[in-house]
Amino acid sequence: MKIVKSIGIVLALFFLFSNVKGQDRFAILDAKLNQLSNEAPGLYAKVELSVNMVSIQDFIRGIATADSLNVNVDPSLNIQVVNNFSNVLVKDVFVFLCKKYNLDITFTGTIMSFSAYNEPVTVKVAGPPKEINATYDQANDMLTLDLKNDSLSSVTKKLTEVTGKNFVYAPDLNKYLVSIYLQSIPLKDAMDKVAFANGLKITSPDDNSFLFERKDQAAINNTFNNGAKSDGKGPSVDIGQGLNVKKLGNDLLSIDATNAPIIKIIQAISSAIKQNIYIYSDIKGNTTINITSATYEQILSTIFTGTDYTFRKEGELYFIGDRGQEGLRATDVFQFKFRTVDKIVDFIPGDLKKGIDIKAFPDLNSLILCGSQPRITELKKFLNDIDRVVPVIIIEVMVVDVSNTGNLSTGIETGLGTAPTTTSGTVFPNLNLTLGANTINNVISGINGMGMVNLGSVTPNFYMTINALEQRGIIKLRSTPQLTTLNGHEATMSIGTTEYYLETQNTVVGTQNPQDITTQQYKAVNADLSVKINPVVSGDEQITLDITVKQSQFTARLTTTAPPGNTTRNFQSIIRVKNGDMVILGGLEENDVNETTSGVPFLSRIPILSWFFSSKTRTTNKEKLTLFIRPTVIY
Repeated sequence: MKIVKSIGIVLALFFLFSNVKGQDRFAILDAKLNQLSNEAPGLYAKVELSVNMVSIQDFIRGIATADSLNVNVDPSLNIQVVNNFSNVLVKDVFVFLCKKYNLDITFTGTIMSFSAYNEPVTVKVAGPPKEINATYDQANDMLTLDLKNDSLSSVTKKLTEVTGKNFVYAPDLNKYLVSIYLQSIPLKDAMDKVAFANGLKITSPDDNSFLFERKDQAAINNTFNNGAKSDGKGPSVDIGQGLNVKKLGNDLLSIDATNAPIIKIIQAISSAIKQNIYIYSDIKGNTTINITSATYEQILSTIFTGTDYTFRKEGELYFIGDRGQEGLRATDVFQFKFRTVDKIVDFIPGDLKKGIDIKAFPDLNSLILCGSQPRITELKKFLNDIDRVVPVIIIEVMVVDVSNTGNLSTGIETGLGTAPTTTSGTVFPNLNLTLGANTINNVISGINGMGMVNLGSVTPNFYMTINALEQRGIIKLRSTPQLTTLNGHEATMSIGTTEYYLETQNTVVGTQNPQDITTQQYKAVNADLSVKINPVVSGDEQITLDITVKQSQFTARLTTTAPPGNTTRNFQSIIRVKNGDMVILGGLEENDVNETTSGVPFLSRIPILSWFFSSKTRTTNKEKLTLFIRPTVIY
């Protein structure tokens, strides 16, 4: 009891001294700086300094240079200083830096060396070992035990002390915990119950010794010691239940198991090469496996495929257990080089995501993966396969719209005016001539002078108009936009115009004294050319283009306030072209023919006479839209 109290006092004094020491560290630094100021008066100089993101090395050297101090700053310190000091002593600045950035100062004469502060190593004083509650009545060979999560090593030591017999345990049971309560049980029966209650096997080679082993390990050891056959490379183990393990050279194993428990396979191959293992949880299930030559890890990976178990190696020890158990979970960050992490989780197959917690981290364009290491490795292989450069497609579009119009007007018009008409008009380039009575009579006189026919003459107010006009026009519009998009993403272009029309609405309000309210509103109508292209690049840089083109244009209004008419032309096409080739898309052609005839009934339909007794107007309009598209892939 006195020993326990002494240890408690020592612990209390140790922790008290540690706390005081931690609190006084900066006071000690301040005292040392005060003492050094006798030889380095610059420590009491006043500082007027404001810095922003300056390395601590430059900051301290700047103060030392200004106040003639000797300093050395550890170059490995990665600290950026942002401070403003006014009318502060240099020594106080140094103490502040030590507090702020957890630094330490060592003194060599007048030289001050700044470095990161390392906490002193504290020596932990181990408490008294737990007392094992075991009593033995040697005269009656009766043992009383009260064990609760006691280590097997401590229990066997205590049993050896109280019984005078030797208790030994297998090396892998050093930290094995046992629990049981027995009251006055014969020693040998007590040991059997201890082994049974804690999943162990105990053997007694003689009356004065006992050996604790794992149940399955004992069976394997017996097989190796008693029934093993050797081929010069290693023992062959057949422990029954359709399981045979053989050690080959170069740490290779062969295994033949038919519906054997997985735990027995693990124990057999571990024992064959004397591999240290730690099993976290109960391994359940059976498997059938036949491998002629494989390493220890390859066999473990094979038998754990499709199960909830995995393994992890640290040094020479293998940890085996459930994939989600602490100690076997792994966390990894996968950063994409070429793709964006946005929506990438939706494209990962469900089987690959099973058992792995996946979180997107857009700031680093990464995925955070948490789960068993084998499944994370499998998922990372898939992510590496899809992390490729996404092609960028530059699409050059040339839109050519050609409009060809023609107008033909012919006819002769005669009549009587209110006054004599003077001959006037044009003959070239278009014939539009009005003849007066004098000119017509002169022509008739010339005909009468031939002596064959006498046509007489026309009245002074008579006139004749001759019209013969043909007009043609070509309008060619060309637009050359350039679109850029990622592979598999739609690129859209739209060019158009907007016109407005006036909409008037009359509303009658009231019944006894009705009032007519008129409201006017301008509404918009759009006519545009829109092109949508969705490119998909194949492995040989062939490009599939899904193209949709829609063109609309205005026609004449029926009235000045009516909305303009609208005609629409569109087409959709899917084509495949080589990288850099140009494709031509046409076929959006519109023909409009309008012919108007006016004249004297019956006479206007007689050939040749119709030229003198009618007038005709023929209007043609032909429009054609053609697209030239050239995609180019860049990486």
